[in-house]
Amino acid sequence: MSNPSSSDHFAAMPEPEKLNLSTKLAYGAGDFGTAITANILVFYLSFFLTNVAGMSAGLAGTVRMVAGIWDAINDPIVGVLSDRTRSRRWGRRYPWMIFGAIPLGVFFFLHWFIPPFIGNPATNQAGLFWYYVILSIFFNTAFTAVNLPYTALTPELTQDYDERTSLNTFRFTFSIGGSILSLILAGVILAKVPDQTQQFLLIGGICAVLCILPTYWCVWGTRQRAATFSQQTGEDSSESLPYFEQLRIVFTNRPFLFVIGIYLFSWLGVQITATIIPYYVVNWMGRPAWISTAVALAVQGTALLMLFVWGNVSKRVGKKAVYFMGMSLWIIAQGGLFFLQPGQLGFMYVLAVMAGVGVSTAYLIPWSMMPDVIELDELRTGQRREGIFYGFMVMLQKIGLAIGLQLVGLALEWAGFRATIPGQPAPIQPESALMAIRIAIGPLPTLSLICGLILAYFYPITREVHAEILLKLREKRQQQEGSN
Repeated sequence: MSNPSSSDHFAAMPEPEKLNLSTKLAYGAGDFGTAITANILVFYLSFFLTNVAGMSAGLAGTVRMVAGIWDAINDPIVGVLSDRTRSRRWGRRYPWMIFGAIPLGVFFFLHWFIPPFIGNPATNQAGLFWYYVILSIFFNTAFTAVNLPYTALTPELTQDYDERTSLNTFRFTFSIGGSILSLILAGVILAKVPDQTQQFLLIGGICAVLCILPTYWCVWGTRQRAATFSQQTGEDSSESLPYFEQLRIVFTNRPFLFVIGIYLFSWLGVQITATIIPYYVVNWMGRPAWISTAVALAVQGTALLMLFVWGNVSKRVGKKAVYFMGMSLWIIAQGGLFFLQPGQLGFMYVLAVMAGVGVSTAYLIPWSMMPDVIELDELRTGQRREGIFYGFMVMLQKIGLAIGLQLVGLALEWAGFRATIPGQPAPIQPESALMAIRIAIGPLPTLSLICGLILAYFYPITREVHAEILLKLREKRQQQEGSN
């Protein structure tokens, strides 16, 4: 099942070279814009739908679930199509990024626009619901078209085990940096602009512009390196197997299943916490909404600083050990949020910093593991299918998150959470709703993180195993060259 032309390229390939700073910066910038949009949606969309647009908590959760499931469905489709895209000038991944960036910004902005054609949101919940469902489908399609080909670039820029960790350090430096910038911007606007509708329109408009431009920096800054690497390794092997045969091989790759499980449980903890924290701060802690932004900044700022620490530690002790160290502290912090009482702001910020130490490993480690999994697949099959691996990783993650966020929305509604009616004061929440909010921010994410920790313990690819994979790949290619 091997491709002879790819074999010739691989046999002649030199030892993996170090990437220069400009390439790493450009690659990192590719996650800046999408991080801004994803971060604002995670922290504020559910709150906006219930407390500004006037949608019930159950319907708001259903919007998130439907959008997430569609996002998951289109991920493997785009992954396979980007594997098979052929552009003499731009290669496989870049056409998707170039043509998807502007629609991404436009559809993001429209999230924060309450359409006048639906009439009174209190009496036309169905109209409000379908507007945001359709809009989310369009947005998530554009998001996938930009972000999934971008993530699949990692193994197409370097094969070095530690250099990939370094590359992902730059990526998530920009990603967390974009998240922090978006939170600062949102916090300032929420504090300074009195009208809630205008607040979110302004946030949406500014962030829409900021999400477009970095994508083009990434394209122009990395395409030369990607083209060189493609000439060395070849990139045409992904079409030699039928689609469902590729799926069979992907899901019989045992390390891949571990990675998607680790990523799913880590980010389920992140997303549930980010979604519920505005409710937690406003309804349980009794503080204004901008305080939730300050808490999120404490988490993201710590995570940004710790990326560099964990990147260096990983070179000494490996990826699994780093994940264990970060997750252990995060689990303690996450569980502690359940026991906080109104007014204990100091403790809340301490727990936020502790959580940030672990969140940085959720950014860094699973994505650093993925290229190693792809090379194991290449050793077994002679094929390179970055797009389909990344597509199904993100698909399964998004299905899990969509279901998780839907359950949070339904749990709030079942617990009696009262949505805000536009133009009226925020209602007082019943004790059952407050308990649901506390469970959603404490025990629920903690359980998810523990599951991820268990999977990480059994993940089989260490630095030594990866070095052996690369050695066997070279030997296999050389043998194939000799027989031709």
